[in-house]
Amino acid sequence: MDVKTQSVPGDAANAGESRGRDESWLGFARFLLLVLLAVLAFRTLVFSPFSIPSESMLPRLVNGDYLLAAKWPYGYSRHSLPFDAPAMEGRLLASMPERGDIVIFKHPLDSSDYIKRVIGLPGDTVGVVGGQVVLNGELIPREALANFAIPVSPNTACAWGGNRMTGADGRDVCSYALFRETLPGGRQYEVLDFGLTSADSMLPVTVPDGHMFVMGDNRDNSRDSRFPAKVGDAVGIVPLENLVAKASVIMWSTDGSAEWLKPWTWATAARWDRIGTGL
Repeated sequence: MDVKTQSVPGDAANAGESRGRDESWLGFARFLLLVLLAVLAFRTLVFSPFSIPSESMLPRLVNGDYLLAAKWPYGYSRHSLPFDAPAMEGRLLASMPERGDIVIFKHPLDSSDYIKRVIGLPGDTVGVVGGQVVLNGELIPREALANFAIPVSPNTACAWGGNRMTGADGRDVCSYALFRETLPGGRQYEVLDFGLTSADSMLPVTVPDGHMFVMGDNRDNSRDSRFPAKVGDAVGIVPLENLVAKASVIMWSTDGSAEWLKPWTWATAARWDRIGTGL
């Protein structure tokens, strides 16, 4: 005897609800994937965040600054991609940086991120005499300014070249000798100098084709192109292919004194006057 089954309206409704939930989850997953791809494309092609972990670029950049860096000005290479994916050779849409640009690049030996200022381009000769940069046989003009003072904090120690004192507000500050350099063409920026050191004298070198000579603005606290490249240390003369981005704007800055369990310290630790500063 054949037995016929009849569909129950409730079963159909439950099946419809199940399909609806599945489609809803699938749609949400697609949305998340699209968001992830959009963020990845934005970071690869447009802007990417970087943090400043040291004081080698004082006074312009301070430990605890968080930057947005433009990815397009110098073109794209494998270093522009997440995890340095080996998807291309050379640089696509390559463009030369300008002397004075603050650039983010990969260390030639260990591929870690570094940030310095471009001083010499391919074919330039760069030397240092008495702490003053010599570019293509000419001393870069350097003018002494009033000392640079920065509050001492967990993110800003007082290095050996500084003078620690008490500021008008009762906080400890560190004072450094400050100078303004002027590159050919008139571009200016400020540097710190602690006095004569072994790095203040360097015979002229010619920047090879496809490379750049970079220096930190904190001249006596920067392991830059004045020194041979070494893993975890100096960067040497850097291949242009290692360029990642051009520093553009400070989007956040903190002196490091905030505590997660004390929300009111998040605001007091912020360096509000630095946020939004263009570079």
